[in-house]
Amino acid sequence: MSAALPARPAARFWRECDTVLLDMDGTLLDLSFDNWFWREAVPRCLARASGGPAPEVRERLFAHFARKQGSLDWYCLDYWTRELGLDLRALKEASSHRIRYLPGAREFLQQARVSGKRLVLVTNAHAETLEVKQGVSGLGRFFEACVSSHALGSPKEAADFWPRLQAVIGFDPARTLFVDDSLPVLDAAANFGIAGVVGVSRPDSRAPARPVERHHSVEGVAGLLEA
Repeated sequence: MSAALPARPAARFWRECDTVLLDMDGTLLDLSFDNWFWREAVPRCLARASGGPAPEVRERLFAHFARKQGSLDWYCLDYWTRELGLDLRALKEASSHRIRYLPGAREFLQQARVSGKRLVLVTNAHAETLEVKQGVSGLGRFFEACVSSHALGSPKEAADFWPRLQAVIGFDPARTLFVDDSLPVLDAAANFGIAGVVGVSRPDSRAPARPVERHHSVEGVAGLLEA
């Protein structure tokens, strides 16, 4: 198993980049919301709607999740709304008070916006999810552009996502920093040739930090600004 690389050099990538590509959930916004939503709220609502035993409903749902993980459907609110027969956008809106920034993330964005660097949000979140979360957090105001992988037809884990993104927004991989909490996504970005690939080791504030194998890491994005 590959060991995690030391965290300290991650700050060097910030100093040397022109373009900063930032993930949303687990990088800027606390993944505790998504973990609660999909692991607790959705199974509970589905069991109530179906009238089935909660443990069986949960087991079937999680098996369905596993089959779709890493695909666009995995991230698609329309897909799960259709498959589950639940109004998931309404459920997200009803629980939107749980959506919050990770510690230090808002302050990082405030500093990053005046740094002269180009900031682009690059997310696997579905457009409706992005709309709900931006409405709560005001995240969009920090970025030149916000790109959902659904608009490009491939998730960030896929090799063909990265040339498509480059064609849409334009960036020099050698002068670009990309920050994400997903190891498959980090691997795909590195394989494309992005010079600064950094993982977030604590995407969920309610869980402990975890090792980020094969890549430099920070516990939170504020660590990118450390000398």
